[in-house]
Amino acid sequence: MRLGFIGLGTMGRPMALHLLRAGHQLAVWARQSGTTRPLLAAGAIDCSSAAEVARRAEVVFTMVTGGADVEQLTFAGDGLLAGFAPGSILIDMSTIAPETARSLAQRLARHGIEMLDAPVSGGEQGAMAATLAIMVGGEAAALERVRPLFELLGTRIVHVGEHGAGQVAKACNQMVMVAAIQAIAEALHLSGAAGVDPARVRLALAGGSAASRVLEVMGGRMVERDFAAGVEARLHHKDYAVVLGEAHRLGLPMPVSAQVCQQLNALMAMGWGSADTAALLRVLEAGERAT
Repeated sequence: MRLGFIGLGTMGRPMALHLLRAGHQLAVWARQSGTTRPLLAAGAIDCSSAAEVARRAEVVFTMVTGGADVEQLTFAGDGLLAGFAPGSILIDMSTIAPETARSLAQRLARHGIEMLDAPVSGGEQGAMAATLAIMVGGEAAALERVRPLFELLGTRIVHVGEHGAGQVAKACNQMVMVAAIQAIAEALHLSGAAGVDPARVRLALAGGSAASRVLEVMGGRMVERDFAAGVEARLHHKDYAVVLGEAHRLGLPMPVSAQVCQQLNALMAMGWGSADTAALLRVLEAGERAT
């Protein structure tokens, strides 16, 4: 199949490579040309614009930072819409607001273009191992057309519902995951303050009902004081704006999420946006020193 991919960062690069290595023709474009080099070395086609990617592809994947980026890529003068043929599919795997995903799908539908919002969970490790969870919003027929492509990227592909539903699921995922990171940071901070080895506490928790992938990975980074980014904390901060924006739109109280967002705000204010979200532990430590 003729495919395109835009957004070749930590997550997008390994995902694009999976598609390419499966034998698909892959067209790529990036604002920073250096990010395309691993793909070009593997046989991808270098394009001069998003529009050229769309002209060369039946299905285009985007994996960028936010909703404004997706809109710009799609509707700018040299954007995807300028190159798409009717019947093409845009698969946006970014994490954006559900309302933005719905709006994009409606605008593209007027031109005969299908869209699926298909954000993922699993992080860089999941992208590299092709074990991502993929949460899909959009028409079932469009999903079935591209399901074999999703199966090259992940092991759990769920059609959540109509346009925007995939983004609702991703917002829920971020609520649970980042709240768990905050809870783990508080638990390890408490254990250290009480004079108990946080590493041993984490080991004990890992054998009981508190065990989780988040405890394993993020708790491990906290214990090892490894705050180099797996996924930069600024991205979770951006995602929590989506979470609280949706809660505000629906008039729903989200007290835990609101407090977690405040901790992310503090992390950003302290200049740690490029660190891993495990740095929420450092926010607690900084607060203790300030008292």
